[in-house]
Amino acid sequence: MSKRPWRELFFQRFIQELRALEAVSLRILELGSGPGFLAQRVLQAVPSVEYTMLDFSQAMHDLARERLGGLAHVRPVLADFKREGWSEGLGKFDAVVTIQAVHELRHKKHASGLHKTVRSLLRPQGRYLVCDHYVGRDGMANAALS
Repeated sequence: MSKRPWRELFFQRFIQELRALEAVSLRILELGSGPGFLAQRVLQAVPSVEYTMLDFSQAMHDLARERLGGLAHVRPVLADFKREGWSEGLGKFDAVVTIQAVHELRHKKHASGLHKTVRSLLRPQGRYLVCDHYVGRDGMANAALS
């Protein structure tokens, strides 16, 4: 977080969007959840959340478990969203969130498949919140990532 202090602005915006869903209980899936920075903010700010953290790294899940401590309703899922079948058995969600993970697809040709799969996981009126690198003015230069 010290290298990317602006991330907090994105966390707060995600929280605003999640609160706007006005559901009694939210099911949220985070793709590429890493060490749990976003999960921690969401779980502290949004009541009644069932939070699924999907990451391909057990080490990241271990770090997240340490960070989240007693925060309830967290389900770690060890899976890689770059591989076929990653979404099987996850169920439906009110929101799918991801910060700086989609670029891990490494080429934009893989993005449409990911987005279609995410859409199949969303309940009606669900939200897909994505924050990642972009190509363009003030962005990245690798057009393969856009």
